[in-house]
Amino acid sequence: MIMLAVAFLLGMILCLLFGVPYIDFLKKHMIGQYVKDCAPEAHAKKQGTPTTGGIFIILAIILGAIITLAMAQRLSTEAFIILLTLLFYTFAGFQDDYIKLKGKGNDGLTPRGKLLRQIAIAMLPTLYLMMTKTNAGDVQIGHYVLHLGWFYPVFSVFVITGASNAYNLTDGLDGLAASTGIFSFAACALIGLFSGYPEAAIVSAAVAGALAGFLKYNKPKAQVFMGDTGSLAIGGLLGTVAVLGKFEVLLILIAGVFVMETLSVIIQVTSFKTTGKRVFKMAPIHHHFELCDWSEKKIVCVFALVSAILSASALILYILFNRGII
Repeated sequence: MIMLAVAFLLGMILCLLFGVPYIDFLKKHMIGQYVKDCAPEAHAKKQGTPTTGGIFIILAIILGAIITLAMAQRLSTEAFIILLTLLFYTFAGFQDDYIKLKGKGNDGLTPRGKLLRQIAIAMLPTLYLMMTKTNAGDVQIGHYVLHLGWFYPVFSVFVITGASNAYNLTDGLDGLAASTGIFSFAACALIGLFSGYPEAAIVSAAVAGALAGFLKYNKPKAQVFMGDTGSLAIGGLLGTVAVLGKFEVLLILIAGVFVMETLSVIIQVTSFKTTGKRVFKMAPIHHHFELCDWSEKKIVCVFALVSAILSASALILYILFNRGII
């Protein structure tokens, strides 16, 4: 538990330290966000806000995690696989952001190109798991086990890629992805610790700390956005630690807010294509609440509270299942 606190504090402090010079660099070189024409009118004022802040978040996570892992004598192959996956997702996200900035618009990687990159990266932790773990093909919660066998790699890639996209969709309001992510990764850290996966636990704690530090710069009115550089990577990492920590089922609760955001998009698109009608005023659902005259601060606070409740519920369920109470 002490190592989790160390990882959290290191992630937060390093993110706070890296933020100032990096934001100054972005402002000096006028590297700013371009707002979509279809976005709510209130977003027009966000035009030009520095983006790609994910770079200093990821740097803080990696350094904080490596230092803590070294202190805990847990610099294992599994730890490097987790961090390498994070790094590859960061490169993919940065490529998307770079294309947008270069083109001075919101057209980055094609959806197909982005998805193929996400799937390819997700294969790294999946293959590692299949080659090193005797229970790799099992999905387990408490004493309940579902044997997926050789179908598991498909499931694993789906979980990791889905988490990456879901977190990316959530990153649409100042402070939203960061605040909700703190509780999700805190839950991952505790579940990873209790289930005997310290590497996943320590990295998750470092992420929670880095997001807490980033919130200082990203809360309304944001000084910087994490961009796809951060959101694709952090979402992919969320799926990765759940897969390697063998708590994939609980991820439905842990990432409940991100799942809700994704479902809102799926429902909206399906409804419009089949009936010509929209279920929500705009999707993802946080934009729906914006158009219902909720303030940005209110949406972020409510969504963060929901994330906290769902993450705590996942932790409680984990304890109940593993004590045989359920």
